[in-house]
Amino acid sequence: MNATSCKVTVLRQSTVAADIRCLTVQWPDASRPAKAGQFFMLRAWAANETPILSRPISVHDFDAATGALTFLYQVKGEGTQKLAALKEGDTLTVTGPCGNGFDVAAIARAAGGKNGKIAVVGGGIGTAPLLQLCKELAAAGCKPELYCGFRDEPYGLEDFLPYCAAISIATDSGAVGYHGLVTGILHPEQFAMVLTCGPMVMMRGVYQLCAQSDTPCVASLERKMACGLGACLGCTCRTKVGAKTVCKDGPVFKAEEVFD
Repeated sequence: MNATSCKVTVLRQSTVAADIRCLTVQWPDASRPAKAGQFFMLRAWAANETPILSRPISVHDFDAATGALTFLYQVKGEGTQKLAALKEGDTLTVTGPCGNGFDVAAIARAAGGKNGKIAVVGGGIGTAPLLQLCKELAAAGCKPELYCGFRDEPYGLEDFLPYCAAISIATDSGAVGYHGLVTGILHPEQFAMVLTCGPMVMMRGVYQLCAQSDTPCVASLERKMACGLGACLGCTCRTKVGAKTVCKDGPVFKAEEVFD
């Protein structure tokens, strides 16, 4: 991990859904490009102001040519409310890129060695880091099939269209697509590998389906974090190979290491 902390300028911010915002900032350090699965610690308030901790937000999109760095996040507390108040020209402090993300080159090689198909599965705001993932997979010559689950109305999926071979949607309400859980439309045996991010219960269900067909599964975990750098151990999780910090060892893990 090669993280740095600096001030960045807001390029734009938009409302994607009632409680979902899309924030784009100018990333100044070309030597530290953001990659799929990594995250940044964001802070738009002074050190002596609340909340005490910065907010970990995953990379939604990164344009290496322009340095435009985009975050998709849910407004649900004091910290994200302050982030949502940012407008063009405002500044904030970011630390990153943090964590070990998806090894896209290895994933693409694995896909080429089997049937060439990758499934990417997201749930709710867990779809946020998947745009950059799909973008990098497509650039590696392996357009994935995207499966997304939402409670009601989906959001943000139009940005995925250039990078995905197909997009399938499931909603709890039945408002759009399949009426039910996203695991109801996923068939892991059809894929060389499945990559997932979302609620833990959803990812556990995805892994259990994958285990039935011996399909490799990789999961990006979400945890409350303090430092984002592996120093405080506040985001430690138990795995089958010992205790790991989600912020430094992850957030991306082999699913069989973290799920039963």
